[in-house]
Amino acid sequence: MTLRWRKEFIAAESFESAAFVDVDGDGVLDIVSGSFWYRGPDFIERTLFAPDARHGEYHDDFGSVAIDLTGDGRPDIVTGGWWGNELRWRENTAAAGEDRLWPEHLIARPGAIEQPSAWDVDGDGVPELVPNTPGDPLVVYKRDGQRWSAGVVSGLAQGHGLGFGDISGNGRGDLVVNYGWFENAGPDAEWLLHRDFDLGKDASVPILVTDVDGDGLNDLIVGHGHGYGLDWWQQRLHPDGRREWIRHVIDPAVSQCHTLRWADIDGDGVDELVTGKRWRAHPTGDPGNEDDLGIWYYKWADGAFVKHTVDAGPPGFGSGVGIDFDLADLDGNGYLDLVAPGKDGLWLFRNLGPAPL
Repeated sequence: MTLRWRKEFIAAESFESAAFVDVDGDGVLDIVSGSFWYRGPDFIERTLFAPDARHGEYHDDFGSVAIDLTGDGRPDIVTGGWWGNELRWRENTAAAGEDRLWPEHLIARPGAIEQPSAWDVDGDGVPELVPNTPGDPLVVYKRDGQRWSAGVVSGLAQGHGLGFGDISGNGRGDLVVNYGWFENAGPDAEWLLHRDFDLGKDASVPILVTDVDGDGLNDLIVGHGHGYGLDWWQQRLHPDGRREWIRHVIDPAVSQCHTLRWADIDGDGVDELVTGKRWRAHPTGDPGNEDDLGIWYYKWADGAFVKHTVDAGPPGFGSGVGIDFDLADLDGNGYLDLVAPGKDGLWLFRNLGPAPL
């Protein structure tokens, strides 16, 4: 089944993160990207809501995580960047009718942030914030009222790449870094490091934790954010309790797959791998830096991933997905649409479903 897509230009901005968010509480999804939000459903009207800190061709804005942190029913935006070393959140005042910049609140200064994520690490139903700060310790930030506490998972530098999911099969979420995984041994227990694999120095954010082959054990899917390759690592559990990880190549020809999604993009009830190239992830020097851009999804079938193209072409014609993209069914047709930010602009891909027979 091949999906059809309609590509729509949203803005000539170079922010690298975007999310679908109902900003103003009208029941219609909007797009948040960098300093602006774009009113749905046509995304033509845009509103400045946050300041912009530029560093060369980058913005200090490597995430658009939507969470209601005030309890007022309006989603706020968590972000962070490489240069500012700050994890912060922007308080949504748009639905209150205030035409001004949103108040910004500092959570912590954890170091240079590759990308922030929100995961329910402790299983209490409330997501914690976990930034990937490659040169700094792995820390989980938990909110209690208006205060944040920092739970140090490890004092080791976490490296480039971070994922979350149940590796051990005990029902608790573990944390995955490029040199192994930290086992969640339960409340108040120390995290246990298992150096079971080496995913490379430029692993994606996130590293996906999911049961690819349906054997009941969660596997890993990882892209290489500053080089070539897209892989999945099969988990095998031996009778003696020893875990084995077997690397399988999904696609060796794509480069700079810095971020991944695992979602049912074709509406058949089975999730697919969705990713794309981050254009100029580093301005120069990355393997594949000059290759065409692209957005792809990979469908698991008969023991292998089958590649499908959403968009492809050289800069100015094809698009990538930046550092943090999003999926949502905007029109209720049962198929997920895709918002793609990046240094090549902000684009919307409307998923029209398969071609009629």
